[in-house]
Amino acid sequence: MIIQGDCVEEMKKLENNSIDLVVTSPPYDNLRDYEGYTFPFEDISKELFRIIKDGGIVVWIVNDATINGSETGTSFKQALYFMDCGFSLHDTMIWAKTKMPQNHKRYEQGFEYMFVFSKGKPKTFNGIKDKPNIEAGAVAHASYRDKDGKVKKTSSFNKTKIAELGLRTNIWNITPCLSFKNRNGHPAPFPEQLAEDHIKSWSNEGDLVLDIMCGSGTTCKMAKQLNRKFIGIDISEEYCKIANARLSQCVLTSKGVKNG
Repeated sequence: MIIQGDCVEEMKKLENNSIDLVVTSPPYDNLRDYEGYTFPFEDISKELFRIIKDGGIVVWIVNDATINGSETGTSFKQALYFMDCGFSLHDTMIWAKTKMPQNHKRYEQGFEYMFVFSKGKPKTFNGIKDKPNIEAGAVAHASYRDKDGKVKKTSSFNKTKIAELGLRTNIWNITPCLSFKNRNGHPAPFPEQLAEDHIKSWSNEGDLVLDIMCGSGTTCKMAKQLNRKFIGIDISEEYCKIANARLSQCVLTSKGVKNG
């Protein structure tokens, strides 16, 4: 479901403890005009804490503007306020952008923060295992350091062999949407893989996923394709139309959902 409206007012209509997962990305320090959108951050964070279920997750993808030669630090201020509202900072993840326009006044800005906030202990974690293990096939051993700092191996774990792929790190290398075609009429969407991987990680089929600033509907599209229920909120009538058009191209199949 896509809802056109102010995200704070629309969240007020949702029940307490009703959302399993939020994946969203707010505007960064007023860098862009998102169809007249305003950003009452403190009201947003309070409402998010009210509506997220115990054990639910909020993924907050954000970065800082550089003003008068200094980064603003807004992302860290937001993270601290989320914690003041009652959230735990479960993880500070990094979206490493594999391709970015160049800016030669400093090292190229190649990442964004992905703060993962939980309401209590997370109830769901489906870790993605796609990191090649250097010691794949070898027998796994426990190890420890002695008082001299030397690593000592103990007995093997029932001769269990190390798998070819291990759990990925909290730094995700994903190419941003740079081309006009991939932006779907929005100035700064995040890539489908980013939304997909967070939805897989922090929710299960049938869970309810929310994007309070859904823009062109990437979170909602990927939630639908992954058999989750979804709500997207955006103030812009134009962006809501784009999101609904993208969702209409997701065709149900016997094996789930795919692009039509």
